[in-house]
Formats: sequence, C-alpha cells, structure tokens
Amino acid sequence: MTPLQLLLPFLSLPFFLLCGATTSNQIPKHHVIYMGSSLSNGNGRVLGAEEDAAESAYLQMLSSIIPSHEIERISIIHKYNHAFRGFSAMLTETEASILSGHDDVVSIFPDSILELHTTRSWDFLQAESGRLPSNKYQRGLSSDVIIGMIDTGIWPESSSFNDEGIGAVPSRWKGVCMEGSDFRKSNCNRKLIGARYYNVPWTRDGNQSSLAKTKGSPRDSVGHGTHTASIAAGVQVLNASYYGLALGTAKGGLPSARIACYKACSDVGCSGATILKAIDDSIRDGVDIISISIGISSLFQSDYLNDPIAIGAFHAEQMGVMVICSGGNDGPDPYTIVNTAPWIFTVAASNIDRDFQSNIVLGNGKIFTGSAINFSNLTRSRTYPLVFGKDVAGYYTPVSEARNCYPGSLDPKKVVGKIVVCVDDDPAVSRKIKKLVVEDAKAKGLILIDEAEKSVPFDSGIFPYTEVGNIAGFQILQYINSTKNPTATILPTVDVPRYRPAPAVAYFSSRGPAELTENILKPDIMAPGVAILAAVAPKNETGTVPNGKKPSTFSIKSGTSMACPHVTGAAAFIKSVHRRWTSSMIKSALMTTATVFNNMKKPLTNSSNTFANPHEVGVGEINPLKALSPGLVFETTTENYLEFLCYYGYPEKNIRSMSNTKFVCPKISIDELISNVNYPSISISKLHRHQPAKTIQRTATNVAALNSTYIAKVHAPVGLIVKVLPEKLVFAEGVRRVSFQVSFYGKKAPRGYNFGSITWFDGRHSVRTVFSVNVE
Repeated sequence: MTPLQLLLPFLSLPFFLLCGATTSNQIPKHHVIYMGSSLSNGNGRVLGAEEDAAESAYLQMLSSIIPSHEIERISIIHKYNHAFRGFSAMLTETEASILSGHDDVVSIFPDSILELHTTRSWDFLQAESGRLPSNKYQRGLSSDVIIGMIDTGIWPESSSFNDEGIGAVPSRWKGVCMEGSDFRKSNCNRKLIGARYYNVPWTRDGNQSSLAKTKGSPRDSVGHGTHTASIAAGVQVLNASYYGLALGTAKGGLPSARIACYKACSDVGCSGATILKAIDDSIRDGVDIISISIGISSLFQSDYLNDPIAIGAFHAEQMGVMVICSGGNDGPDPYTIVNTAPWIFTVAASNIDRDFQSNIVLGNGKIFTGSAINFSNLTRSRTYPLVFGKDVAGYYTPVSEARNCYPGSLDPKKVVGKIVVCVDDDPAVSRKIKKLVVEDAKAKGLILIDEAEKSVPFDSGIFPYTEVGNIAGFQILQYINSTKNPTATILPTVDVPRYRPAPAVAYFSSRGPAELTENILKPDIMAPGVAILAAVAPKNETGTVPNGKKPSTFSIKSGTSMACPHVTGAAAFIKSVHRRWTSSMIKSALMTTATVFNNMKKPLTNSSNTFANPHEVGVGEINPLKALSPGLVFETTTENYLEFLCYYGYPEKNIRSMSNTKFVCPKISIDELISNVNYPSISISKLHRHQPAKTIQRTATNVAALNSTYIAKVHAPVGLIVKVLPEKLVFAEGVRRVSFQVSFYGKKAPRGYNFGSITWFDGRHSVRTVFSVNVE
C-alpha cells in the first residue's frame, strides 16, 4: 500500500472528529498501531526504500490527526517493519479512536507495562530422565542455534558467557552489538553475539507525555536478564555458588548456543511496545528461538490482537522462530495463567531436588526447620528475646496489622534487639516488605509463619530470617505464650540435597485454565523455577553481601522467569540435533514426552501436597533427552493458527492482514472448534452430559523409523468414556502422517474438569497426549 493510500481515509474526516474531544481524552499516551504482516512475497525482506516510504506515510498519518501546536508529538517511537507492520506513537484516546477506523489498521491499543516473572536444575532434569546423552547426540550438537533473550539486558563479563572453544559467529547472523556508556562492541564475542537496547516510552510515575530513556546500554543493572540467559545457554562454570550455597557446576541447557540480548526492560517493568520492537528486531537479526520471561498481570489480560507478546509471537512463528514465555507468578488461583496464545510455548514452574533450610533454635532447646536463604551471623551459642508482632504493636495499631508486620505497625522500642514472629494473613504485604519493616525497627531477626510460600525460599541477605508452616508456627507461638522470657536464634542457611518430592508445582506458578479460551490447555509444560542458581549482575548493596565477601556473580532466584529459559535451553538442545524441525515439532516433542512422576516414583504433586492436574503442570515436567526421540509429533501450522483466530471470532479481514494472504475462514467458525486445532494436548471447555459424544481430530507425524505401528492406550477418569478411532496407527513406507479421532462422552462423568491421557506406543516410543474435559 502506498503512502497516499494510507492517508486517503483521513482526508475526508470531519473537523470536529479531529478536534472535538473531552479533556479526559486529551492526555497523550503511548499507543501501538498494529497493521498486520509485512511479509513480501513470502521472503520477509523489507528494503530500505520501503521502510523509508512506510515511515513517511506513518508521519503523515500522525500529522493528519495531531494538532499543529503539538508538532513535537508527530514522531514515531518504534517502527515495526520486518515481520509485521506498524508503529508506536504518543496519541490521545480520540486520536487513537480515529486511527482505529483506518482500513489498514488491525488493532490499536495503549502501551502496557508488563512484569518480569521473577547449576543443579539441569543435572536434576538429566537424572530424572534416567539416562545420559549418547555420544551420537553429543557429537551432533550444533553450536549455531541462536537464542534471543528479551529481558533486562546482560552482564557480559559473567563467566557464563565466555566464548572459549566456541566457533565463529554463524554467517547468517545479521544483528548488532550496540555500544553505550558502559558497553563496548568488544563486550560481545562468539558466545554473546548481539546486544540491543531501546528507549522506554514511559516514566516511573506513569506520565507518558515524555520519553524516559533507559541507561543507554545493553548492560543489565537488574540481574534478571543475565540470570535467564545463563539458564538457557550459559557455558559450564566450575565451583559456581551463591556465597557457598548450591556449590557445583553451573551450565545452561545448550552451552554451545549463541545468545543475543534485547534490553526491553528496566527495574520498573517492561514496555509492551518495546517488547514488540525487540521481537521484530530479533526475527530480522536471525534468531532461532525467542525467550520472554515477561507478561501482563493476570488481572488485566488483553485479547490476542491487543497483546504485544501475542502479536509478536504470531509473526515469529509465521517466520519459523519459536517463542517461549513464562506463564506468570499469580498462582495458585485458577485462571491466572498468561501468555496463552496457542503459538506461544507457555511454561509453569516447579522445584528441584534441593532445598535451602535455616533452623530455628528456641530457648528450651527445641529445633524447627525453616526455609530461607540467609547469611545470618547468629549462632547456637546465644539466643535473643522472641516476640509476636501483635505483642509489640505501635500505638493505635490494629492487631491484625501488627501480626502481619504492616509498615508502621510495630513499635521500634519494643522490637529492637529481638526476633519477631509475623504471620501472613494478608497477601498484600509481601515477604520482602515484612522483612524491611522488621529490619528497619532494629529487630535481630524475623520468623515468618507462611504455609503457602515456605516451599519457595526467600533471600534476606545477611538479615536473619526464616519461614515455617502453620504447624511449626503454632508451636512457636505456643512457646511464646507459655514462657516468661521466650528466646530464640536463627541459624544461617544450609543447602539440603536429594530433597523429595521433586518436581512439584511451585506455589506461585500461575494456573489454568486460560481466561481467553479454555479450548487450548494452558500451561503447556513445567520446568524448574524454584531456587535456581545462575549468573547475575554483581551488586554491592547494603545488607546483601556477607562480611568479608565480594559481590557474588551468581544468585538464587525463583519464578516462572527461571522456568521459561529451562524450556528455551531444552528447545535449543533439540534444535541443535534436529536442525530441520519446526517450532511446533519441537514443542510437541517436549510435550508428548514430559515426565509425570516425581523422584519418589509417584504422580506429580502441587504445593498443597495433593496430586497436580494439567491446569497446574500442563502435560508434565520437561524431559529434554527423551524429547530427542519422540516417535510422533503433532504439527501445528500457520493455517491452524489462522483457523484458531477465525474460531475465536476475529474478522476475516483482520486475519488476512495478519497473514498477508487471501485466507478464507471455515464456514462454521465457533469457539468450540478451537479444540480441533492440531495441538499436542486436548482441551474441551464444555461437554454436555446429556448430549452425544464430542469428537476431536488430531493428525500425527512420524519422525522415527518407517514401517512403524502405534497402539493407543486410554487413561480416563471413572465415568468419562473416551474412545480412539482407529486404535492403531500404521505408518507404512511412504506414509508420514495419519489422522485419528477421539470421542468424549460424559453422561456418567463428574461435573467439572476431568483429566486423562491417550498414549500411543510402538514398542519403543510412548507418545502421550493429555486431555482436559469440562463436563456440564
């Protein structure tokens, strides 16, 4: 479309539409104007002249709706011109509304502030698989897989990014190493092959009338981006630890992979428009996989065409680039999972077989095991007065606030020099805030009673801190109430190996079903995300570094942020062996081979110690080694995703713009048909018990030996009748794909979600498809 064609719809707009708006709509805010695919004849190449013409057209569009006395706003913040078309700019609501009526605009939405979803883990995954990589796979690993990390930047001096022994940068790489005040081109190497940073179009106070720039550098000042990058692809580092904790060899999922970092976030969050730009740049640069440990709050989810990660990921998938995202940290409530588009690989978090414990020793000699990461200098030889928060409340402070250690709720004169016990009745006050409240009051330490979060150790630095569950907490409070002068001490953390059960779903890991549609099972898969050791940007902040120590170059963090790069590393590992596999083939291989048992040989559990379901774990825990030889895969094509958009209810016009094709939606396009998208799992949002059986179709692709036959075995809950037709899949010579149908009949099934699986077995491979069926 020419610049003049872009402008035509605006030339006849009534003057009052352009100028007449209420004051509330006149505050300019950063908006994304998404205009669909920019693919040209399928090659995805956009020439410089075309880019210039597009930019000129965008500026003319802005000048036609922005008043002349605000000429400074006639500027483009981000241009999207490789994998998809569009731009971002500062617009009022009225101006955005006018632009939304343009024929070439698919969607327009305000920029959103997204959240960061913030070693032994790889050894644990390998051990749980029951086998080691064969020499065949070790020899065949490619060092040319390129991972794009969209995050807070990177600390290039980390030993995890050393390029010793790594070959030349792949010739297909088109990226750059941007310089800054504290970052030179020489900071990039054969391991860290690219680094970009961006202007962030928002300020800390939320005023979007001007641009706030990040530090002009790809350098990571937060530590999050360095941590996630080293989990995905860090090289082996011997004797890595966090001040002695978790001592061992740190390594990423594919140590030979190349890393390109895209600094789209700062310590206050991530601009959605900037993430969209980073995705577009990374595709242009030539990455194979994009890893995003970021997401919108589960309370404010947007539909797919107003979600910058979903839009960018769609076009990445369209161009053969896999996108893996964290599912969020808003668990354990249902409907909290984010990044749920079917073309995104959505990851939940689990623990590993290592725990960090800090013991409490009471004055009567009784010992309680707590969970924490602290470098306390307290010892068994001396105890300190022990008090409950409600008993040291400030004047006029409600008891409920003091027992929860609200800011301002404690009387410093009653707290100084004592160990304080707090509870966690109110989730509004985080562990970090409670710790700061008690520390600022000059307390000697903090014991937190928190049943839910005790399985996720909190890092309190040098401040004595530990966390216990309700049973231990009750006994500690009982001791306080029954003793004239109760005392205690908190011992420094020790790491506990061979912890069981593991893996188990992390308390914080966001749960399904997905809010936007329940006909795709989310999360997809689970990976280690609790107390993960990995590289960080070293910080010398007060209270974080033990006496006599230098700032650590490694740290222990938890979150689906940490789980996501584990899957990224696993996907890169598979890509390095199977270079021609598409992203959906890799995704399917990991999903159909996932582990569903823990290290006690029992079914996976959650933080409540009950059996976990697929809305918590997806299909199970990743098993990268087994995924190298899945037998069968379920290929989900771009056409499948376009059909999904039709079924979801988007106009055919918008879908054609997104695909740059003359795609025609199926005549019957309703939400329930989403279940028929050729996905590696099955989800049915409504199965009416008094209606006939519902039939779902899948097509399996053979990636193993020719002339193989697979037999189906159904694992279904009592009352739900599940039948597979045919029960046998025969892949004769020349037959690569075979379809089958699964019928679900729920007349006698219990109401609510029923979970089970269908496993295809050929004597060597077990191909497991998980199903989730809501019976009404």
